[in-house]
Amino acid sequence: MTNNITILAVETSCDETAASVIRNGHEILSNVVVSQIDSHKRFGGVVPEVASRHHVEAITYVIDQALKEAELKPSELTAVAVTEGPGLIGALLIGINAAKTFAFVHDLPLIPVHHIAGHIYAAQLEKPLEFPLISLVISGGHTELIYMKDHMSFEIIGETRDDAVGEAFDKVARVIDLPYPGGPHIDKLAQTGQDTFNFPRGLMKEKTFDFSFSGLKSAVINKLHNYRQKGEEINKNDVAASFQASVTDVLTAKTLQALKQYDVNHLIIAGGVAGNSEIRRRFKILCEEENINLQIPELKFCTDNAAMIGAAAYHLYKKNHLADLKLNGRNFIDIEEYAF
Repeated sequence: MTNNITILAVETSCDETAASVIRNGHEILSNVVVSQIDSHKRFGGVVPEVASRHHVEAITYVIDQALKEAELKPSELTAVAVTEGPGLIGALLIGINAAKTFAFVHDLPLIPVHHIAGHIYAAQLEKPLEFPLISLVISGGHTELIYMKDHMSFEIIGETRDDAVGEAFDKVARVIDLPYPGGPHIDKLAQTGQDTFNFPRGLMKEKTFDFSFSGLKSAVINKLHNYRQKGEEINKNDVAASFQASVTDVLTAKTLQALKQYDVNHLIIAGGVAGNSEIRRRFKILCEEENINLQIPELKFCTDNAAMIGAAAYHLYKKNHLADLKLNGRNFIDIEEYAF
């Protein structure tokens, strides 16, 4: 008799169709991701209808492949987990209906998972989480500081008042004629640029854990507009480096402020923007200086994947947080709804 909890997890919140089999919240038996980036590049961003069609085409394949790579039969699974939200509603529904069907056919419990909880629990795939902790979630749609006293205990202590940081990266990349997704291209250019423009650091010196990136985005756009009006060339590498320096200064300052006020020495950086090399470098330096335990998932677990959903689902299953076949997608869910 085994006490192993083996979960098939499904993730379709945006433009990756993913399935994974995770044992006991950290052991990865398989992790399959089908990306749609090439399809969305020509539009300069994710088109929801296109994303949904691609999910329909790929969902059966990724589930079958995840089971094949894990060398498991459905009867050997403990439960099925799926992202309930937030995300693109059409995309979410593809994964949810596939997971519900699989759970119904194989008589398995169904676990609804918050997408951002998944990003945080991606860190658990490498080593156990230590509490209390603060997680900085930085992605295309989210910029949040979340305080956790224990597993599945979420308190939002700071969030963006306007643009998410990943959204700002993509918008700035677009105005300097970089392809989608813009974040990795800005990261690459910035490595050979200098912070010559000294763009604004929104809310950095104010006593709040909230963020603001719209002013920074506007400053970059206005600077480029001024140069173009004068017929002057602008150094894209310096623009990228200056923009990235501003973002990183704000993120590190706000996060350190939160760590000190909450007397926490365990930090998780989560979400797609956590793959940015300068952000990773600066936080490693900061945490070494301040004696803070830092966890940043490896790059493949920063972007959307189903392994992170399975990692979070393990704790939800243990808390008996299950759904019935009426489960529906929600394009917005406050993570505090998932707090136990």
